[in-house]
Amino acid sequence: MVAPASADPSASMEIDPTGITVMSSHDHACGCSSHRLSRRSLLQVGSAGMVGLGASQLAMPTAQAAGLTRAKRVIFVFLTGGISHHDTFDMKPHAPAKVRGSFDPVSTDVAGLQISEHLPLFTQRMKHYAVVRSMGTGSNGHEQACHMMLTGRLDFPVGFSTAKVPSANEWPSMLSVVTYAKRNEDRNLPPAAVLPEPSVNEAARVRPGQYAGRLGGSYEAWHVNVAAQCPLGNGACPDCFRFNKDEFDHAASNIFNTPVLTLPKGGRRRLKDRIGLLGTVEQQREFLKERSSTRKLDQNRLQALTVLADPKTSKAFDVENADPKTLARYGKNKFGLSALMGYRLLDAGVDFVQINLGKNSSWDTHARNFVNLKRNLLPPLDLSMSALLDDLNDSGLIDDTLFIISGEFGRTPNINKNSGRDHWGPVFTALFAGGGVQGGQVIGSSDDLGAYATSQRYMPENFSATIYEALGIPRNSHWVDFDGRPHEIYRGQPMSVLYS
Repeated sequence: MVAPASADPSASMEIDPTGITVMSSHDHACGCSSHRLSRRSLLQVGSAGMVGLGASQLAMPTAQAAGLTRAKRVIFVFLTGGISHHDTFDMKPHAPAKVRGSFDPVSTDVAGLQISEHLPLFTQRMKHYAVVRSMGTGSNGHEQACHMMLTGRLDFPVGFSTAKVPSANEWPSMLSVVTYAKRNEDRNLPPAAVLPEPSVNEAARVRPGQYAGRLGGSYEAWHVNVAAQCPLGNGACPDCFRFNKDEFDHAASNIFNTPVLTLPKGGRRRLKDRIGLLGTVEQQREFLKERSSTRKLDQNRLQALTVLADPKTSKAFDVENADPKTLARYGKNKFGLSALMGYRLLDAGVDFVQINLGKNSSWDTHARNFVNLKRNLLPPLDLSMSALLDDLNDSGLIDDTLFIISGEFGRTPNINKNSGRDHWGPVFTALFAGGGVQGGQVIGSSDDLGAYATSQRYMPENFSATIYEALGIPRNSHWVDFDGRPHEIYRGQPMSVLYS
């Protein structure tokens, strides 16, 4: 639901859990965090993911997308916190100064398509992307918008609360739905994984919509939590920052943590069965082999052994020891190494990989938006995403991989008194490539202020349907909650316009 055109674009529009739409100012107490990446990894192998080893009519094109996508797998880069569309992929150079900001648009390899001057590598690769400038969510609150975007639906279940996260009173994440839908497939790796950490803020509050929720812990996705703890750092650790400081020291001595294999039965609050290992992935593998020879391991441990024994999987977690040229292309920081790990997990056989690029505060540019985008955020984004796209292209994976870059919302048109932009859910931009997507096109548009869509708007239901279709999930599929109630997986139509 969109506020009237006369509404102040600097105000927030939220739909609360009761369904009442309200206009409110943004809560500036929100936060985010970043970490540093190291090949030493905390591997949280969700038991649901390992067990799987071995609608609404919102913004719908009339044409069916069935058969148009060539995708078999998805890699979704989540810019958690909400990147500014005005300063990146939907610039408004003719808007008033309080809207357009200080960045200039530059031409790209697609005639007529301009993006930010601070994304030079993207400018050379826009022929691969469909730029969707009319995405939307129903809230300007991080918690609500994250739940919407990560579950693929605007509504909230009975009992939903942002005060208790995660909880069973959340809809399951798209990752968990995919884990459920692929539960009977014979496979060596879980179908869905997320890395390198959950979407959290600086106060370590976890955003909702990231876990199995009402689907139940048996279908938790594979949470690969590898980021070393840097609670107050934002961005691409170790090159992390604070929004109001020019200097900040990364809080950890590494980028990724020492490997620990965690086998939860359903998310963060169920992490009771833990095998702590202090060595490398190879040491974990040897430990489990010895253990399996002396006693019968349960199914989860046996499947974890299979994961660790696979050479491609071991390589996926050894990203800090990648060859120097690879590290230079991606960047030896949390953004770059997360992108490299995501690519390697995809190549190893995980069908749906979500990369949380930064903590939830990293892209939450309420203060010094232009300084921090130019200095701390856009350079590692530009480098890591371009390297990821290049590797997908060079390997041929791009032909059957849907590659997505998006946040949970955009930023306000008006620049605030702190030279920042606040939350804005009515319209934002997402990028799509690969899997049959027709690159080099702009889909949808926003008004002259970048405040509201002036064309068909694509909502979380369309976003999730596009992902589910790319993964081959049948249109009539359902998931069943822990009370035995069936729920349709597709709640909107896929974005067929991507393929035309």
